[in-house]
Amino acid sequence: MSELSTATLFIILAILILLSGFFSGSETALMTLNRYRVKSLADKGHRGAQRALKLLNRPDRLLGLILLGNNIVNIFAATIATIIALRLYGEIGLAVAPIALAFIILVFAEVTPKTLAALKPEKLAFPSAFIYTLIATPLYPFVWSVNIFSNALLRLIGVHPDKIDTQELSADELRAVVIEAEHFMPRAHSDMLLGILDLEQVSVEDIMIPRNEITGIDLNDDWNDIVHQITHSQRTRVPVFHDSIDDTIGILHLRKVLNLFARDELNMETLKGLIVPAYFIPAGNVLTRQLLNFQANRRRSGLVVDEYGSIQGLVTLEDILEEIVGQFTTDSPTRNLGIHRYDDGSYQIDGNTHIREINRALDWTLPADGPKTLNGLILEHMEIIPQNGTSFMIDGYAIEITRTTNNAVQTAKITQVQTDTEQKKGNEGNDAT
Repeated sequence: MSELSTATLFIILAILILLSGFFSGSETALMTLNRYRVKSLADKGHRGAQRALKLLNRPDRLLGLILLGNNIVNIFAATIATIIALRLYGEIGLAVAPIALAFIILVFAEVTPKTLAALKPEKLAFPSAFIYTLIATPLYPFVWSVNIFSNALLRLIGVHPDKIDTQELSADELRAVVIEAEHFMPRAHSDMLLGILDLEQVSVEDIMIPRNEITGIDLNDDWNDIVHQITHSQRTRVPVFHDSIDDTIGILHLRKVLNLFARDELNMETLKGLIVPAYFIPAGNVLTRQLLNFQANRRRSGLVVDEYGSIQGLVTLEDILEEIVGQFTTDSPTRNLGIHRYDDGSYQIDGNTHIREINRALDWTLPADGPKTLNGLILEHMEIIPQNGTSFMIDGYAIEITRTTNNAVQTAKITQVQTDTEQKKGNEGNDAT
């Protein structure tokens, strides 16, 4: 290189540093790409995404190609820098060149391009994928020889580069993605997606209509009472039994019954002809499994039974769908749940209201990992049937019993108590205004 001028060497050095920056930045850009977005773009025909996805399928070969190019460029850059330093400063330049070159490479070929690539990975990764696709074939013998040794070392520690694990999102990771993407979609849509993910964590016990609230038809009742129940029922499918719900013989679709009633053809014989066998559900079934079971069995409701076969409640397809889309009725949903707000900010809540429904309706955090209803939570905490007027605290919520019977809490008044931190934040907000 003695015949090249110093100015020419400076130009070559600048080009080598730019190439080093390209290799460093493109490595970061390709490795930080969102694989799911790239796959989506590739499926839509995006050529850059298709090339990037193909390269990323064998990261060992891609990294070998990038590092081969980057190291060759840096070695040449170090040689050129040494020659320039010798020409300008003599032997003292041998000490100056490594320090100066290290700083230049660190700033212009490492930190800056890698930071830019991390912030805008697609803008650099897709053009880079085109370049790497072009040079991959001619450089393949060199990359292959390097990978032989590196892959052999990896196999010694139990890693097999040719067996690439697919990156699968867990339910928690997918939930985090949905939450982060809320500003890209309507809130209602993200809530539905989160509702679907939460189905795996909720069992039929959490949403069932409890046994004491099930309304059914007792065939041993007087015929007039049976007709009254049919014409005034709030549900279209009701269990039919003899004396007790535990002696359920089937389910009756009231729409079919009303058709007979309208034609004046309804009697005990025709009524029994419309009864279909009951469908029973184990109490521990999670909602995802039960939703699929409803679909497979072409059912819309089922009776929940415990390990002893005793009926614990009733679950319908609508109950599961409401876990995804929310309450179907939009006017005063809390009233439908047995939640009534007072002017002082407290709430009167029915004891049979589910804890999950209270938390969801009021954005509270009452403990939901034990008893399913407010009555159950209170009884577990008190370990007795409390008297009217009894007050106590549960996890930052002031609870006052307003009505009880011999065996259950009917209603309670609950107030969310501010913590010291929340009170301090509120005071700071008031001071700021």
